[in-house]
Amino acid sequence: MNIDGLIKDLKTSKLIAQCPKCDEEFKLADSLLFDGTLKFPTPAEALRLQLIQELNERKKQLEKRKISADVTAEKKAIEVGFGKIIEKFIPAYKNLKLQFCECRPLYDPIDLLVFSGLLKRNVDSITFMEIKSGNSTLNKHQRMIRDAVLENKVDMRLME
Repeated sequence: MNIDGLIKDLKTSKLIAQCPKCDEEFKLADSLLFDGTLKFPTPAEALRLQLIQELNERKKQLEKRKISADVTAEKKAIEVGFGKIIEKFIPAYKNLKLQFCECRPLYDPIDLLVFSGLLKRNVDSITFMEIKSGNSTLNKHQRMIRDAVLENKVDMRLME
């Protein structure tokens, strides 16, 4: 049997098909059946051109989103990188009123440990310090550390 014969038989059959998109059933004889290796019938060609146009529009939208995502990601990476550099100089910033020699940088997950009074050889407090700028907030690990400190879940151990 050739393709023309097969199409003719399908058009007169009582076969039921299922749409892969919406799962609805339909009579195969009611659909537009044709040999895809030949010139498309006018309705099929119109649909093909419409789908190609939609695909091209979608490609343009994705390209715009990609450019936007690249710019946003680059900006965020620069901000984070700049923050990582600046936080190394924070203890020396005069407006913080910290004694540089009382600060010990951790950088991650918390910026500094501040040993208040260390310079006078009398530590009266230890502060876990995280410095933020703009609208940035504590991340998950920093919040866990904050909560442990606030709940007095801090310990000192001597390993020998």
